[in-house]
Amino acid sequence: MARETCYFVQAFNLGRGEDLKADAPIACKTEISALRTAERLAPSKLGVVAFSSAGDAETGDYDDEPTVLFRSGQVPSAFG
Repeated sequence: MARETCYFVQAFNLGRGEDLKADAPIACKTEISALRTAERLAPSKLGVVAFSSAGDAETGDYDDEPTVLFRSGQVPSAFG
């Protein structure tokens, strides 16, 4: 199977203490859709990141590091 690129938006809010709590990730069909979704969520969330990851769904082999498309506010260090 060929590698495909998947796009996601992950929003964060304040959890217990000072920890970031991730909302459910949002899968998007295109890069533009991910960017628009992240921009729309950014004003109401503590942090938002839109990212892509390429891989093979059949084998489960995906990139180790996501490609960050958009970042706003406080996000985990994994998203740079």
